[in-house]
Amino acid sequence: MLDRPSAMNAVSTAMAEAIAAATGELGSDPQVRCVVLTSSHDRAFCVGADLKERNALSDAEMVRQRPVSRSAYGGVLALPVPAIAAVDGFALGGGFELALSCDVIVAGEEALVGLPEVSVGVIPGGGGTQLLGRRVGWSRAARMIFSAAKLKAPEAYALGAVDQVVPAGSARETALELAAAIAANSPVGLRNAKKAMRLGLDVDLQTGLEVEDACWRATAFSGDRAEGVLAFNEKRAPRWPGQ
Repeated sequence: MLDRPSAMNAVSTAMAEAIAAATGELGSDPQVRCVVLTSSHDRAFCVGADLKERNALSDAEMVRQRPVSRSAYGGVLALPVPAIAAVDGFALGGGFELALSCDVIVAGEEALVGLPEVSVGVIPGGGGTQLLGRRVGWSRAARMIFSAAKLKAPEAYALGAVDQVVPAGSARETALELAAAIAANSPVGLRNAKKAMRLGLDVDLQTGLEVEDACWRATAFSGDRAEGVLAFNEKRAPRWPGQ
């Protein structure tokens, strides 16, 4: 949970370090099946980088801070299990990039999302220039980024920038319900399905099919596959060994 309410979850150096540490722990825990990224603030998911902190940094300090910032966004993106962003309120700049680093974005209907960095003399630096285009297509992403647009959730949904719009204030509840449904499935299957999808996204079809085959093999001979088939035949819920 993003929990810096006094700054509407603006990402400071300390907060970036905390996100990187938390995602590292989650990613290395074999018991984790799904992650929901949410906020403790009722009016903001995350308003982006802490510009007050950035304004006080020298150029040299900015250079040293950059890997810390990248580790936060990269940590979310590298999660080996499905990740869901539950967005209510503002998700701007780096805040929207945290959401884009997840696999699914559930947004309250009053949520406001966008990458307005060019309006303050920078560019999206948490993956936004790469991730948004992969979601909505190059030209739509270009229009959003070049115009520093801020979109309400229904408009963002129409573009494909978010995946589900729910009543305001209910994004977390909906995301947790989806996470519970996801987590009921095979842990091995979930991790390998995500791996296949991510690794195969930007390669040619034949290479992607080879990636899929490797992930299929890693799943098909697992304890989860044996238990899943047995449970299906016995007409009961599976008891996944996660191996």
